[in-house]
Amino acid sequence: MHPSTRYTIRVALIVAMGGFLMGFDASVISGVVTFIGPEFKLTNIEIGWAVASLTLTATLAMMTSGPLSDRFGRRAVLKWAAVLFLISAVASALAPNYLMLVIARMLGGLGVGAALIIAPMYIAEISPADIRGRMVSFNQLNIVIGISVAFFSNYLILKFGQSDLAWAQALHLEDWNWRWMLGVEALPAVFYFLALHSVPESPRWLVMHDKDAEALDVMARVSDQAQAEVELKEILASLDAEAGKEQGTLKELFQPVMKLVLTIGITVAILQQITGINSVFFYAPMIFEQSGIGTDASFMQAVLVGLVNLVFTVLAILLIDRLGRRPLMIFGLVGIASCMLLLAYGFGIATYTLSTEAILALPAGLDTEALIPIAGQVFESDVAFNNALIAVIGKDALISYQSMLISSAISMNPTLILVGILGFVASFAISLGPVMWVLFSELFPNRIRGIAISFVGLINSAVSFTVQLVFPWELENLGSSMTFLIYGIFAILGLVIIMRILPETKGRRLEELEAELVRH
Repeated sequence: MHPSTRYTIRVALIVAMGGFLMGFDASVISGVVTFIGPEFKLTNIEIGWAVASLTLTATLAMMTSGPLSDRFGRRAVLKWAAVLFLISAVASALAPNYLMLVIARMLGGLGVGAALIIAPMYIAEISPADIRGRMVSFNQLNIVIGISVAFFSNYLILKFGQSDLAWAQALHLEDWNWRWMLGVEALPAVFYFLALHSVPESPRWLVMHDKDAEALDVMARVSDQAQAEVELKEILASLDAEAGKEQGTLKELFQPVMKLVLTIGITVAILQQITGINSVFFYAPMIFEQSGIGTDASFMQAVLVGLVNLVFTVLAILLIDRLGRRPLMIFGLVGIASCMLLLAYGFGIATYTLSTEAILALPAGLDTEALIPIAGQVFESDVAFNNALIAVIGKDALISYQSMLISSAISMNPTLILVGILGFVASFAISLGPVMWVLFSELFPNRIRGIAISFVGLINSAVSFTVQLVFPWELENLGSSMTFLIYGIFAILGLVIIMRILPETKGRRLEELEAELVRH
């Protein structure tokens, strides 16, 4: 491997650690909701808010981080994000009540929004065209590694907390399990902040601020001197063409010449979240509990979700500069739609019946006598079953014992649900996951790239916030089958649109794409 390629990979991996922290911070809550619901006596909307509050402030950060990075530098904004991750992790772990937990999560959301926008932008600006797709995909790779590590650390904390190990008892892993799940993020946050001191500033940002010599030095380190000089001339020509215009503004995104790239950006931004990926990542144990496998098994299957996500993201990185962006998107959307329809079918054929023997075997803390009137009744949906339980034992008891009650009553094929979830995650990881950020980093002109990525990132995050917030409500009121059916319909509609409007961008310089797509 050429030294310049090694250098580019090292820098990209360090910067992409922002993706790791984003993935960890966003996904660690999947294990936490199982415990904070009963502890703080939360409603489904309050649980949804605890999950989605991070995305709300991430949405705001996405809108401001691009312009801030244009002014202060990509690296500076990433350092601020690392500090916010650290503060959020510590404050979340120490939160004395629900309100303080939400506030701490919202602080972390500011770091998530900044890292999600700036890391892929930086990597795209520093990488040579022939490996740019793979380099930008490192950010998505680190996101899924963060998700996987969060699932795994949650599982380990849960299992060690149930053990007799002296160190686990000394750390109160069982009593403070969800606090430890949130607090361990402080360690990678500190490492990220320190590691960022070893990477240079983005060469394109340096040129924009009249630091051509520094920019040339950075570009020479990631390619060679001759190629660096060619690229510097192209960047200068692109900026000179815009020199008579004011600083890039949001208004420019809505000019007729931007119609194609803006339409693609908005479509992909919405599609990535409206198909339900963060419902799976942020509520994986809850979803698996709905299939009746119990709490411990649901945490273990969540680990499988993380591993599948990781494997197929690596596969996407290997293929994105070979097959291209468009084929991966089409293949992935076909898989997403198929798997969501499979999940809708799997939950749709489930029935729920509590036998007298199953009722008597439930924990003593539950008022089992109150359940006798519904013994032997067959319920055709999870909504009907839960409503019947609320009528006889109350909502608080249902929240505390829901996993046990479902496990005792459900008749379905949980393997079908596992296959559907893992297939969905694999399809997403090879398409919408990494390809969206690669496209965002390629589509928009140099002069307005920061604000353009912030804008489409804002839309992406706003849709994500809505999906996360309403998912527990959907499960309660619409049921699992209808919820996944809705996601499947969105995936089919998205597939049709993508096949009509998405061009191929692999292997082409940013300035070349700008000249073609904007003029188009």
